[in-house]
Amino acid sequence: MHDVIAAIDLGSNSFRLQVGHIVNDQIYAFDGLKESVRLAAGLSADKWLDADAQERGLAALRQFHERLAGFAPEAVRAVATNTLRVAKNAPSFLLKGEEALGFPIEVIAGREEARLIYVGVAHTLPDPHRQQLIVDIGGGSTEFIIGKSFEPILLDSLYMGCVGYSLRYFPGGKIDKRSFHEAEFAARHELQTIVHDYREAGWDVAVGSSGTARALTEILEESGLAQGGITREGLEKLRTAFLRAGRIDAIDLPGLRDDRLPVILGGLAIMYAVFQEFGLRRMEFSEGALRLGVLYDLLGRYHHLDLRDATADAFMARYCVNVRHANQVADTACDLLAQIVPAAAEAENLDRRFLRWAALLHEVGISVAHAGYHRHSAYIVAHADMPGFSRMDQARLMRIVIAHRGKLDRLDEIDPRGVDWPLIACLRLAVTIHRARDTRGVPEITLSQTRRGYLVETPPGWLQKLPLTAAAFEEERQQWHAVGRLLTVRARAVRPT
Repeated sequence: MHDVIAAIDLGSNSFRLQVGHIVNDQIYAFDGLKESVRLAAGLSADKWLDADAQERGLAALRQFHERLAGFAPEAVRAVATNTLRVAKNAPSFLLKGEEALGFPIEVIAGREEARLIYVGVAHTLPDPHRQQLIVDIGGGSTEFIIGKSFEPILLDSLYMGCVGYSLRYFPGGKIDKRSFHEAEFAARHELQTIVHDYREAGWDVAVGSSGTARALTEILEESGLAQGGITREGLEKLRTAFLRAGRIDAIDLPGLRDDRLPVILGGLAIMYAVFQEFGLRRMEFSEGALRLGVLYDLLGRYHHLDLRDATADAFMARYCVNVRHANQVADTACDLLAQIVPAAAEAENLDRRFLRWAALLHEVGISVAHAGYHRHSAYIVAHADMPGFSRMDQARLMRIVIAHRGKLDRLDEIDPRGVDWPLIACLRLAVTIHRARDTRGVPEITLSQTRRGYLVETPPGWLQKLPLTAAAFEEERQQWHAVGRLLTVRARAVRPT
């Protein structure tokens, strides 16, 4: 296990790198880098990320690459948020970004971003056992969480952020009452979709995190407009000061940094709307944020407390999966994979873990309908909120799950040279082996890769006793033949005694 780990947050306003030192299961941040790339400012109305914004992002990632020299792949986790969730050309940027950074980049869903923010904030609070309302205004989205004792209760992500709102409602830096009114009204309209449930759940303290909350706290305190965080009265005074200035370049307030100036108006409008809709009088500020949550989540994976395992178990319970059968298929699939990919014999091998999750979840779609259940299963794992899984994780699970049965020649979206094909082969074979869904166990079946496909060897006479399984293997052979690959199934030769 590494005692120094790193998290990269590819936000819509800033890219940030945080390096932490692990001491007694606590993380002490000791180094960090921040680059204000304003990625969301380069997002067009039709959701295309322009070349200038991409280059700003890549330049930041190249700098981070230098700082991360010598880090092992498993000691670094990079996550991307709202702008790269919605940009249509995000995949091409991510390929260039991974090359510049030198590490994989995960695009995380809004609720997963909210969960990781809560993990980060909860580890900085003096009393995390109080019920907390967390508000994190980012560049492209705003996350809301109610949590207690390190466990989130409510999680939401709304598509409103300080970069987008600043550009839309305060173009050219012009400030007037109408602009503020329109921005605040738009934010309140978004908030009304969640505020009832949050008020019903209640909270003991409201906490703001990340750049907008930090900037407003610093401006209010250094300008003498509030003490001890953000207050409603302070926000109203700040709003008045901005209106009096009339233009963003005419504002001269203590605590307002140059890098925050282009996005402060949108952030203020959203925060003011939050105070109004949630009925807040005061909000504390927390240094915890997404990148700290990513570090703690990474630490949990080191200790084999991977939230993805708990999520898979929860989904099996939610969708009434036959746990015994799912585990039997998973065990067999993983054993087959280890035969053709020796590294997958290790429990922590990532391919092995994805294969196991896919096997455990391959039948969740039966709860929707048995006919075509693999398509329902694939839809669920691709689109449901799955804590701990990034969007890319879910997309990979979807590919494996949808391919576990049915016609292989329909799987055009899976790269013929892709790394998932051995996992697909092992899952399909495991499902075939356990088609009878009985408790007879697994015979000594061996799997090997050939130049054009796979070779399955069974115990002598085994298939003759199991005509249903033999027919299933023959159907499987035909499916692989249809995509130009060979699947050979034969009895193992009897050794002379």
